Amino acid sequence: MQLYKSRDFGLFFQDTFAFLRKNGGHLFKNYFIINGGFLLILMVLGYFFLKFYSEILFGGIENNPSEVEQFINENAGTYLIFMLVFLFVALAAGVTQYAFVPIYLKLYAKHDSKAFKASDIFDEYKRNIGKICIFLLCSILLIIPIGIVAFIISFILMITIIGMLMLPVVVGAVSLLFQSTLMEYIEGKKSIWDAFGYAWTVISSKFWAAIICVGLFFLMSYIVQNVVTLVPYFIFLGDLLMGIESGTNPDPEELTKSAMVLFALMFILTFVFSIVLNVIVQLNQGVVFYSLKEDIENINTKSDIDLIGTGE
Repeated sequence: MQLYKSRDFGLFFQDTFAFLRKNGGHLFKNYFIINGGFLLILMVLGYFFLKFYSEILFGGIENNPSEVEQFINENAGTYLIFMLVFLFVALAAGVTQYAFVPIYLKLYAKHDSKAFKASDIFDEYKRNIGKICIFLLCSILLIIPIGIVAFIISFILMITIIGMLMLPVVVGAVSLLFQSTLMEYIEGKKSIWDAFGYAWTVISSKFWAAIICVGLFFLMSYIVQNVVTLVPYFIFLGDLLMGIESGTNPDPEELTKSAMVLFALMFILTFVFSIVLNVIVQLNQGVVFYSLKEDIENINTKSDIDLIGTGE
């Protein structure tokens, strides 16, 4: 499947899912090879935090706030170290995950196929680590004014029901701008600020089609994630109500164990699905970006002409 290809609104959707059908296994396999270590650490840390929270919520100290405060004070050093480790790993994992799809699509476009391995992706990370850090710092500077504008627009849209339906489009516009900037920046032909300017030029060429498509992917991702993660909750609630209707008084200890299992299951489902759906949303932004880039630069068209000249 060609990335550099002119597309309309419908093809943005169609080719995103077509890419997943043809290359999804290769994409996610390499994603978990590169990011698996970070994700595993985050899941373990998240599990211990969830266990601690559950013990406070359902354990024997929930009715005595002073015991909770005493417990935290006695373990302040441990939890400070825990939070610092969690923040460091979360930051490293977030940056690595965010850069994965742009790097993957860069290699895919370069090879015009999935003929590359995890080691090639890792090497590309090493070559671009400085650019990724610069992008992160510049993004922090820009997200403040852009975030303020997005908040004002979102606040105005929330006045009406129709306007509220447009909120994912605002999120999509901001996300597409930063994702497109990183994809262009790691190409190595522009400075970071030129990359931001170019990203805006690219998005503006088919502004509404681009941001509405990305916004809809965000909305679909949000809906799917919530539906999937709410299934265990409704199963637990239905089982509890059936027990009450049958006249059986639930054992508090068993109820606590069931609730902790439910929390753990919901945490795992939310974590895994958020990762998969986030990659799909980023992939859609990549398809949109490469399509709009082709419209402006005619990269694939020029390559076809060069091949014709070579054949002659």
